Amino acid sequence: MSPRVAPSILAADFGALREQVRSVLDAGAQLIHVDVMDGHFVEPITMGTNAVAALADLGAHLDVHLMIERPERHIAEFARAGAGTITVHAEATAHVHYALQAVREAGCRAGHSASPATPPAILGEIGEMLDLALCMTVNPGWGGQTFIDASLSRIAGVRAIIGPDVELEVDGGIDRRTGVACVRAGATLLVAGTSVFGADDPGAAFHELSTAIRCG
Repeated sequence: MSPRVAPSILAADFGALREQVRSVLDAGAQLIHVDVMDGHFVEPITMGTNAVAALADLGAHLDVHLMIERPERHIAEFARAGAGTITVHAEATAHVHYALQAVREAGCRAGHSASPATPPAILGEIGEMLDLALCMTVNPGWGGQTFIDASLSRIAGVRAIIGPDVELEVDGGIDRRTGVACVRAGATLLVAGTSVFGADDPGAAFHELSTAIRCG
C-alpha cells in the first residue's frame, strides 16, 4: 500500500470547516479523519454524527474514530451519517467482536484502535475481522500532543501481527519527521491534525506532508 495522509478535522477551524476540508481534498486528500470523543472514555467532548453528515457530500472517505464508551450502540447511526470506516477501541467495550461485526454489517470498513499502554496482542484474536488497525502514537483525547518515540517499535510489532494486507494507521504527533519514521516502521495511513489544519494553508501543508512520506 502506498502511504497516505488522513487530515484530522479535530484541528480544523469549525467556522470554516467545509472550506478547509475542500482545500485538502483539492490538494489530493482522499480520506478525512473524524475524532469522536464523549467525555467519558476520554475527557474532551468533540463531535458526533452531525459533523460526519456535514462532510458526507464532499466526496471524501470519512474515517471515523470512536473514542467513546460502548461504541457498538452508535455504529449504525454513524454509518447512516456517511462514515466509510469506523474504528473502535477495545478498551471502551467488553464486546469487541460484536462491535466490529456491527461495523461490517453497517457496510463500513472495520478498524480497531489501541492506546499506547494497551498490549497489541489482542490483534491476534481479532485480526481476521479488521480492515484497519490504528496505533495511537499519543494518548487519546487531545490534539497537539508530542509524538511518543517508543511508538515506532510498537508500530513495527503491530505490523508483524496483522500482516501485510491490513491497513496500519497511526494517530498523534504526525509531522514530516515522525511521519517518515512511521512509514519506515510499517504504517500506511497517517492521521495529521495540527500539522495540516494548524497551518496557514492546509492544502499546501497536506501536500508537503504527503510528498515527504512518499519520498521518505
